[in-house]
Amino acid sequence: MTTHPFENLDPAQTVLVLPRHLAGPGAIDPRTAWAFPFDEGWPFAQTDAGTAAALSPCLRLQATYDPQPDKPGKGTWTINAHQAPFTPPAWRITFDATTPIELLYDVHTELLDLYLEDRYSDQDRLFQDETAPHEAYAPLLARGWSHAVKTDGTQTFLTPEGLGGVRHRYAISGSSGPAWRSWGGYPSEPHWTARFSFGTPTTLVVAFAASLISTEPLHRTVQDVPVHTRRALYVATTTVKQLYGNTPVAPQPPAPVSGRTR
Repeated sequence: MTTHPFENLDPAQTVLVLPRHLAGPGAIDPRTAWAFPFDEGWPFAQTDAGTAAALSPCLRLQATYDPQPDKPGKGTWTINAHQAPFTPPAWRITFDATTPIELLYDVHTELLDLYLEDRYSDQDRLFQDETAPHEAYAPLLARGWSHAVKTDGTQTFLTPEGLGGVRHRYAISGSSGPAWRSWGGYPSEPHWTARFSFGTPTTLVVAFAASLISTEPLHRTVQDVPVHTRRALYVATTTVKQLYGNTPVAPQPPAPVSGRTR
């Protein structure tokens, strides 16, 4: 009978797991997901129901969290970027609330970096980013993801076990939908989905992809790990004493790939 490394662990036990795209959302906290300096003029507000919003001091960036626990995806995280305050968004990123919180944090951290670079230079990378798309997907190929190109102007990259992916719509003419889409879980019923509209700085997609394939494991309780794809995960280590016998623990993952550090 096929087993998985969570079977003999207490549901409340904390573990470190990989791959990231199947780990589950983790602890949802807007102040954790948003790496913004709230003590430096970034307004933040949250209602008793959990809905939250944050703004840049110039009012051109807006991040929101809208929990909807009774719906698939459990709600939405959104980033809107406006070329001028109170104008329609120039680009938008949305994440299901079930997206691993660490992926959101890394994207918002990169967003803050772009904002600060633009603020203290003559650049405008929030709206005129020249990062090439291959910088986002080349690391996926290097980690063994598959690649397929369609004549409809899309290319799709799938994880080695097939339970996650990134789709890039490289043909803009006559296209609809996001420029980039990513998901974790079975494609027909993913645990989470992320969407990056046309105009989104590719630098943010690069940060998202780097976080997605990072070999730094994520802290989760056993009960928070999605059930249907548990056999595709492995436990890097457990953080408390096991309560139900001896469970095989997978070997440590390979050393993290070199890249940008913070």
